[in-house]
Amino acid sequence: MAKGDGKKNDRVQNRSIYSRVSFLHQAAAFLSSAQQPVRPDEISSETPSIFTNSAATSEPQSGSRPRSRPATNLRTCSSSSLQGMGRRLATDLRSVSLKTRIRLSPRVKQTICKFCDSILIEGQTCTSTVENTSKGGRKPWADVLVRKCHACERERRYPIVGARPRRKSERGDAAVDVTLASSDASTPQPQQKPQKQKQKQKQKQKQKQTQQQPPMQDTPMQDD
Repeated sequence: MAKGDGKKNDRVQNRSIYSRVSFLHQAAAFLSSAQQPVRPDEISSETPSIFTNSAATSEPQSGSRPRSRPATNLRTCSSSSLQGMGRRLATDLRSVSLKTRIRLSPRVKQTICKFCDSILIEGQTCTSTVENTSKGGRKPWADVLVRKCHACERERRYPIVGARPRRKSERGDAAVDVTLASSDASTPQPQQKPQKQKQKQKQKQKQKQTQQQPPMQDTPMQDD
């Protein structure tokens, strides 16, 4: 027996393609969620100055305390260029899966916008809500997850599998029906036989009657 047969069977086919798809998904998710810190010089150059007086913009005096930097310097903002790169990688991921005929899992598909190929991250690039269009929201199995993309402002709907309605016998309203059905079941009911059985019974009865009848005796003729 060849020793290499067992190793060949354990190998995963198209491992390089799977690794490529996994890398593209991870890179797209990282770039779309990455945030670039804003430098204080960029904020000062971009924000217009409110004060027009030269004395207000001059350096502080020696006796006065130095002003603290505004809190906006510590904030971070998501870069649109990084999100564009992540969107490009998501389109490459989809094209690779289509060309190589690899089926993506539903969870991976739900994290990518179908219209603009942007990675959907809760609270950053999309918002999710649950809608129930039934009357008064009484049907829990009618819940629908609505996910809205911030880039293209489009929505996708996913059904949520809720609790199924109970059977009529398990509901409290059907207790009377159950008792009536049990009482009807306790009383004996005549069994309805099909027509074929009735015909067979009639034939048997006719045969019995013919067998029970005595044979006809010939009476002698009397001469006048």
